[in-house]
Formats: sequence, structure tokens, C-alpha cells
Amino acid sequence: MNRNLVKALQVAWELPEFRSGLRHLIDLDEVALLLATLSVADHDREVERSLLNLLRSALDTTEIREAVLLLLEQDEVRRPLVAAAVEPLADRPGQAAAIASAAEDPVVRREMRAVLDSAKVRELIWQAIDNQVSDNRFGLIRQVAVLFVRHPSVRRLVWAMRRHGVLRELRRNP
Repeated sequence: MNRNLVKALQVAWELPEFRSGLRHLIDLDEVALLLATLSVADHDREVERSLLNLLRSALDTTEIREAVLLLLEQDEVRRPLVAAAVEPLADRPGQAAAIASAAEDPVVRREMRAVLDSAKVRELIWQAIDNQVSDNRFGLIRQVAVLFVRHPSVRRLVWAMRRHGVLRELRRNP
């Protein structure tokens, strides 16, 4: 699992606004334990799968998805998350700047919401994640192609992120 994502999730978890927004929807102790375990370098794949299953069920629950998306619209929640996510990218300042720029763009956030609101798209995203975790590159490429070809919301999100240079920076060799 991407350590930047884990770090960003930990930062979000420490924000009182984030926790209070989700308190009545999920077991906060379970999430805190999973995040703490993931922050250790020597965790096993089962811990990653547990977190992915938790994230999947959260995204499939309308109330949780909406709560998280509304919280991410708030500058005081979004900005520390983005800062935590790009902090490890100090050796790649172009990528960090592109990600930060895209996160601040309301068009990108609107397109992200459109992508996550579609159950079909979420299912394809989870299949792609499963392929990545299983090191199935062919399956991952296939799922990404299907997402891009069949779902206009994904294409719009990709083009919105492209305007900020995210795709260009992801292609650059470290």
C-alpha cells in the first residue's frame, strides 16, 4: 500500500473535524488500529487487505462517502491532507506541486465526486486495486482502460488532472 496514502489517512484521522464527521458512521477504534499497524514498515498483506475492505465498504456507504467528500471540500481539512500526501515527494517537487494544484481545483474535486458516485466505476476501481495488490499488471491495465473508455466521468477527471500536470509528472522517472 502506498505509504503516502497511509500518512494522509493518518493526518485526516487526527483532525477533529474529520473524526467527528464520521464518528456515528464507523468504528473509529478499528480504523485507528489499522492505520497504526499500516504505519509500521513490516506489516503484512492481510492488514492492507483489511484496510482496503474497510475503505471499500466506506465508499460504498452513501453516508460515509458524502461525509468524506464534504469534509474534503473544507480547506482546513483538505490542505493538511494534501500537505501530508506530498511531503514524501520532496525529491519530486514537480509531482508534489501538480498534486497540490489539482487538489485545490474545484473542477477536479467535482469530477472526483462524479467518479465516486457511480457504483459501476467504484467496482472497476476496486478491481483495478485488487489487480495492483495482486501484482497483476495485465488486469490492472485492462481495468484502467475499461474505466477510461466506458465512463465519461473518469475521462473528465483524467483531463482535469492533466491540466495541472499530474499525468506528466507521474510519467517522469524518479
